[in-house]
Amino acid sequence: MIDFLIIGQGLAGSLLAWELIQRGCKVLIVDNGRENASQVAAGLINPITGMRFVKSADVDTLLPTAKHCYSQLADFFQQDFYIEKPMLRFFRSDSEFTNAHKRLSNPDYQAYLGDIQQPGKAIDNLATPFGFLEQRQTGYLLTRPLLSCLKAFFIANDSYRQADFDYRDIQLQPSLRWLDIAPKQIIFCEGYQATQNPWFCWLPFQPVKGEILTLEHQTELPDKILNYGNWLIPLNTHQIRIGATFDRENLDTQATEQGKNDLLNALSQVAPGLTQATLINHQANVRPCTQDRQPFIGLHPQHKQLAIFNGFGAKGSLQIPWYSRHFADALLNGAPLPHSSNIQRHYETHFTG
Repeated sequence: MIDFLIIGQGLAGSLLAWELIQRGCKVLIVDNGRENASQVAAGLINPITGMRFVKSADVDTLLPTAKHCYSQLADFFQQDFYIEKPMLRFFRSDSEFTNAHKRLSNPDYQAYLGDIQQPGKAIDNLATPFGFLEQRQTGYLLTRPLLSCLKAFFIANDSYRQADFDYRDIQLQPSLRWLDIAPKQIIFCEGYQATQNPWFCWLPFQPVKGEILTLEHQTELPDKILNYGNWLIPLNTHQIRIGATFDRENLDTQATEQGKNDLLNALSQVAPGLTQATLINHQANVRPCTQDRQPFIGLHPQHKQLAIFNGFGAKGSLQIPWYSRHFADALLNGAPLPHSSNIQRHYETHFTG
């Protein structure tokens, strides 16, 4: 007997499945085996964001849970997935410099912010005309190796099936079925494809396409993540990944010349030496963002045997471990979900029945 049928093996579906299996549930993940947004994502974790240097909501809770989860997975699979690296945040104006100064005096921010460097303090091969700030407790998740290890684990556990999922194969009455499987519940973790889901397409998604580049270079760079409006992650001494574009119009997975040029132009402003770098990979995918920037978690208003766990957008690496744990509590023990992520918040305004 399958307790939970999970649709989609991105980061959300994988970590939720892992959590439920750890709690003794019988889970089956169905995935089409094609590249998903989680595999393309940089997996960046950055607690302080935006021009005003605002702390991500609940980061003091989310970050320790995420680190604990990735460290458990590292122990289990005997390889590291979360790479902690400080981030140099380049100011792009005098007002950003001023905003950062204000934050430094706030005790709530001290665990995340290091020293501010005045304008004129140079770093080799990098342009920092307005100065910069070192951010702490930043890093990135190696999503592709993690998802690959989890997939192998699910296969070995008889918890994975590769198939093109068709909504028409679901039967709700007299009891829940999908093809030859009779699960207790189906949980949709299908990323931006949920905008086509007949039971959950009413939710106010706001998908955003993003493109990222992997480059090979010979320039000496600090071994830190750089944030200059876009981000740069040093993968090793001669390879970097840069991203990401934000495109709300063209929701496809095609890598574009425009996306590539935008990223390279922004890079050349801060690191003129990298204009000679060689492009070795160019990827695009669509992030499942939401209008209110909060995840979509919970049960369908009419069909309680259908659930969704989605909408983490660009913050999946930080948020999914904590929410996986809490959604598992809700599914297994009836624990309440936080109002901000529970899809009940949209029942009255968006669900037409």
